[in-house]
Amino acid sequence: QVQLVESGGGLVQPGGSLRLSCAASGNIFSVNAMGWYRQAPGKQRDLVARITSSGLTNYAVSVKGRFTISRDSAKNTVYLQMNNLEPEDAAVYYCYGDIVTWEIQGRVSNDYWGQGTQVTVSS
Repeated sequence: QVQLVESGGGLVQPGGSLRLSCAASGNIFSVNAMGWYRQAPGKQRDLVARITSSGLTNYAVSVKGRFTISRDSAKNTVYLQMNNLEPEDAAVYYCYGDIVTWEIQGRVSNDYWGQGTQVTVSS
């Protein structure tokens, strides 16, 4: 099965920066897209940023201009550079991947999720 492992979360002051990374491993045939969601206590899990296999990106309005998503396709790894962090950015950040695996019946595309990494923004 596919496993996504996030890293890079932590505590930062408002205006600071963090870089998250997420590496996918397992029985991967190809990656259609990878990205990041976040969930604050008592709130829904919302899309932060996404990048497709063609390099197309999209961002939540609230992070546009501050966050940058990138990828290393050879390593099946996606990154999220977060600059000028605000208290409202504090959340658990979850990596996701739209990933194709090779199964007995053929190629299968599914969404996979990491366990999450905590981002805390506080002075």
